[in-house]
Amino acid sequence: MKAGARPDLAVGLGVTALGVLAAWLTWVIPVTPVYAVVGPKLVPALIAGALVLFGLALSGVALRGGWSADIAEVAEAGPPNLVSLGWLLGGLLLNLVLIVPLGFALSAAIQFVCTARAFGSRSPVRDAAIALAVSLGAFFLFVEALGVNIGAGLLEGAILRALGREVM
Repeated sequence: MKAGARPDLAVGLGVTALGVLAAWLTWVIPVTPVYAVVGPKLVPALIAGALVLFGLALSGVALRGGWSADIAEVAEAGPPNLVSLGWLLGGLLLNLVLIVPLGFALSAAIQFVCTARAFGSRSPVRDAAIALAVSLGAFFLFVEALGVNIGAGLLEGAILRALGREVM
C-alpha cells in the first residue's frame, strides 16, 4: 500500500464500519406480526449490505494504491459548473416545495427533469416522459406491491379514479 493511500483506506474502513453499524441498528428494529411479507427491516438491511460491500470495495482499491491520485486530475479540470449545481439544487428545492400540493409523481418528475438538465440534457419533453413513467411506476410499486400508502397526488389520484379505484 502506498503511503498516500492511508486516507483512502480510512474512508473505506469508515464506510464499512457505517454499514456494520446500520446492520446492527436494523437488527434491533422491532417487528410486529402485522408485517406479512415486507417488514420495516428490508430497506435498511439492503442499505446496510450495500454500505458494507462498497466499504470493502473502497478498502480494496485503497490497498491497491488508492484513488487520491485521480483527484489531482479532477482539480486540473477547472472550477465546478455552478449552472449545473443550480439546476440540481433547484430541482431538489422544487421537489420539497411541490410534493405536498402536486404529489409524488409530478414533483419527482420535475426534479428528474432539472437533474437531467444539470447533466446536460437538452430534451425536457423526453426527460419528462421518462420521469413520469419512472415516478408513476415507483408510486404504484409502493401502493400495489408493497401495500404502502404514500398518498396520491394530482396525477396519481386521476389515474386511480380513471381505474375506478379509491383515492388514498
